[in-house]
Amino acid sequence: MTDHKHSPAKDEASAPPASPFMSMFETFRSELDEHHDRRERIIKASRDITALSKKMIFSLQRVRTLSTPLPPSVTKENNSRQSQITDLFKSIVPDLQVINAWRYQRQISPSIQEYIEAISFQHYLSNQTLITFTEAQHQLPPGISLTEDDYLLGLFDLVGELMRFAITSMATHGTLPRGPKPSKQDDGGQEEGNDILTDLRSLRSGFEGLDTTSSGKDWTPLKRDVGKKMEVMRSCVEKVEGAMYGMIVRGRERPKGWVPDLGGGEGREVESY
Repeated sequence: MTDHKHSPAKDEASAPPASPFMSMFETFRSELDEHHDRRERIIKASRDITALSKKMIFSLQRVRTLSTPLPPSVTKENNSRQSQITDLFKSIVPDLQVINAWRYQRQISPSIQEYIEAISFQHYLSNQTLITFTEAQHQLPPGISLTEDDYLLGLFDLVGELMRFAITSMATHGTLPRGPKPSKQDDGGQEEGNDILTDLRSLRSGFEGLDTTSSGKDWTPLKRDVGKKMEVMRSCVEKVEGAMYGMIVRGRERPKGWVPDLGGGEGREVESY
């Protein structure tokens, strides 16, 4: 029998020509892989930042005074958490450059809003003032952009924490939290600092005066969420008002630690610590 041998030259000649589109699709595949890896890194960092921000808020809810230095234990805990948050933000700065800053805005926005809620709560407890946009931006490392929408949505959530702070303080001390008396006397001749309900009402007025329709953009996070946030914000302020009225009208008839039921029932015991 004759031994048939294949010629390499003949095999190469019979092979189909390489598609001119293969290199293009390989580039697309590489870009998609990079996109998914980058997106996963941002989501993971965002979740960790959100969790640490919530822990900051939980620590701050143990405070019982306004416009005074925070307790050393709370300061130490939150300084450590803020350092971790800063490191997490810095770790994804390379992934949020140029166009990517907007491509992954939906992934990073929730953590930024939660962080704004935490630092604005801490700022309010220490100073009894609202943190400004510029002050909030300085709390973020370079490369992490703070949008006006994320700033405002974080402040909307702040109202809920102020409500919890006010209710718990009322259960503990039987009165609304109030800042130190100012150096100058008011028109009535008595020195008196603002209480938290006065500040909450001012916040409500400011939020209700927001114009979210003037932007030329068809969709923004604020436009999407403002309706629900506004409803929750008003409910929080009304709960503090209702609790205060209940304490004034029937406070002497109730045992220590009791506040009106925020859900509309007869009443409930609130744990104070």
